[in-house]
Amino acid sequence: MSGTPRRTAGLRCEDARLIARDVLAAHGVAERLVDDVLLVVSELVSNAVRHAGGVTDFHVRHLRDCVAVDVSDATSQCPRMPGTPVEVPGGFGWLLVNRIADRTEIRCGLGGKTITALIPIPSVT
Repeated sequence: MSGTPRRTAGLRCEDARLIARDVLAAHGVAERLVDDVLLVVSELVSNAVRHAGGVTDFHVRHLRDCVAVDVSDATSQCPRMPGTPVEVPGGFGWLLVNRIADRTEIRCGLGGKTITALIPIPSVT
């Protein structure tokens, strides 16, 4: 397992993408997967900034069969899927994260939540 040192408050999407790109480059990850990971990073970080007062913790890990992206914020409010009611905007980024990631996990606590997205590394055949 290898990843980034944890980053905290004030993290912007641009910074998070640079950190993720550096971690993935160190592991020789294919550009197509890099694009998927950067999209997930952008969505999770921007949602934390827009809806939860900012990122309180950020980590990208290259594991044996996936890339894990962890984003924490200070609210325990869960992301919502789009659709109901239709007059409420948003939710499509969360839908996109869940289509790219094999699995997403939400861990809530008194100080907020951490969302982990596990993006599969395609096997080389």
